[in-house]
Amino acid sequence: MENAHFFRDKIDAGKSLVGTAITFSDSTVTESLANILDFVWIDTEHTPLSLESVQGHIMATKGSELVPIVRVANNDAVLIKPVLDIGAAGVIVPLVKTADDVRCAVAACRYPPEGVRGYGPRRPTQYGKFSGPEFCSRANASVITIVQIEQNEALTNLRDILAVPNLTSIVVGPNDLAAALGFVGQPRHPEVLSTIDHIIRQARQAHVPVGIAAGGGPEVMVEWFEKGMQWISVATDYNFLMRSASEFTQAAQAVRR
Repeated sequence: MENAHFFRDKIDAGKSLVGTAITFSDSTVTESLANILDFVWIDTEHTPLSLESVQGHIMATKGSELVPIVRVANNDAVLIKPVLDIGAAGVIVPLVKTADDVRCAVAACRYPPEGVRGYGPRRPTQYGKFSGPEFCSRANASVITIVQIEQNEALTNLRDILAVPNLTSIVVGPNDLAAALGFVGQPRHPEVLSTIDHIIRQARQAHVPVGIAAGGGPEVMVEWFEKGMQWISVATDYNFLMRSASEFTQAAQAVRR
């Protein structure tokens, strides 16, 4: 929670934010990246990460500007509440389709009267040092709520989605979006790219920050920033590992003996 403001502050300052998806359980992965990246996308939708592992990754950002954001498995207050209670700066919510879906996600992140979040924070209160109305107000003001745009229905309802109060940002899920458009496994299909361009335009017009989870190398990242993306999750922790290992292996194989 304490790092959440860095996400908004850097975007408001016009900085292009770079992060990566965390899939390994060992929190030293996040700690090693804490002074390099702007945020980590701790993924609980497609990984076996436990809540305890997620907490370790969040704790590894303490004392840095790295923003820990957790992607939950579903738009469910029962899943959102515990990751905020252990100190996540915010959540990424997949599979939204309507403005009502987004309102539910926003409400799950915020204490009454602005939302429905149940009270029971642990780390964010410094284990009870802070509490009461002032804490709840500060938590509501700082929490990051991001929804993924990856469904046909979300495209149809995009204008209404972008108008939901207290939505922090949207993020494009290019692979699921490609599947929804009928191009499974083709996130670079021209129609998919054209649709993403449309999403960027709509988001920028609505003054809602927009990001993407993008594969490929630095050149692809730069391409998306030039198109108007404001934050990008590049690759994953294991992609970085494999890419570096492959580069060294290829260099070794090129040596003539």
